Amino acid sequence: MSTESLIVTNIARGFTAAPSQLASTSGDLRFDLTATFARSREEVQAAQRLRYAVFAEEMGAKLHNRIPGLDHDRLDPYCLHLIVRDALDRVIGCTRILTAEAAQRAGGFYSQTEFDLTPVLELPGRFMEIGRTCIHPDYRKGSAISALWSGLAAFIAEQQVDYLIGCASIPLGQDGSEAQALYAELAKRHLVSDMLRVQPHLPLPMPHRLEVADSRCTLPPLLKAYLRLGARIGGEPCLDPDFNVADVFILLSTWRIERRYARHFLDRDQ
Repeated sequence: MSTESLIVTNIARGFTAAPSQLASTSGDLRFDLTATFARSREEVQAAQRLRYAVFAEEMGAKLHNRIPGLDHDRLDPYCLHLIVRDALDRVIGCTRILTAEAAQRAGGFYSQTEFDLTPVLELPGRFMEIGRTCIHPDYRKGSAISALWSGLAAFIAEQQVDYLIGCASIPLGQDGSEAQALYAELAKRHLVSDMLRVQPHLPLPMPHRLEVADSRCTLPPLLKAYLRLGARIGGEPCLDPDFNVADVFILLSTWRIERRYARHFLDRDQ
């Protein structure tokens, strides 16, 4: 993918993400945040620069980028890039949206590179995928995630999206044991029905000893946000060797969002 080309779709031109002004009573400028869609190459690159800082420099991921300092891939030109800025106009959070129509032009969703999504994509309704979500380390107390969700929810409502899909990462642990233990706990409450189960293309190897998840196995913030909104996990995790994590497939029916979050995020009756 070359960032020399930037596709700004008609949807992006005609849509303004709802601003999320999350001002703190202490006057801390870090909590005065606004979510908007990127509308220029420079704004997309600002998101890609943040992604590189988080994924490559902080997490040590093996990225296949050709432009130094940017995390980019072949799907970026087909995506809408939602960015969160602070009061000083710095990009401190981002995610990207791939609509079903754009995915068809791009050759598929990113999730399809990790899972066989056949049973899920046979569901009637409109799909969109989010991915490459990251937050600057100084803003991981919840406000930036809330700002992203406010923008996403406004887009979901306006575009009448029925299902949100994506991949959420969980730590591997030694020989995948932590990921297997955490998945076993999550599956007890959040697994989709058998008929919607997806299959990973690169399943986790069975660890020599299966650990029991405990309080130290904390959920990553993105996955926790998904689950709080009523998302379901699609099945066994997939190994992501580039990021050295396990990914679980997420399926969120927009009409199953829990009532206490629906009014805040979607502003529609349930």
